[in-house]
Amino acid sequence: MTIDRFEGDYAVLETDEGMVNIHRAHLPSSAREGDVVTYSNGGYSVDRAAADDLRGAVRDKLRRLLTETDG
Repeated sequence: MTIDRFEGDYAVLETDEGMVNIHRAHLPSSAREGDVVTYSNGGYSVDRAAADDLRGAVRDKLRRLLTETDG
């Protein structure tokens, strides 16, 4: 699951099944938009390594797209 955005007291998570709203208090206080979160043992945690991998993949894809349109 990825944090898409925050809306007031809620986080909007993007999941394989669609968008889900959860109360922000259920997430770690360090959670931010774009973070990958996992749910286990009754709580959410941030998977920083997965979030960094995802950001890198998006950055690479954007770079390829920009290169294709310039050349």
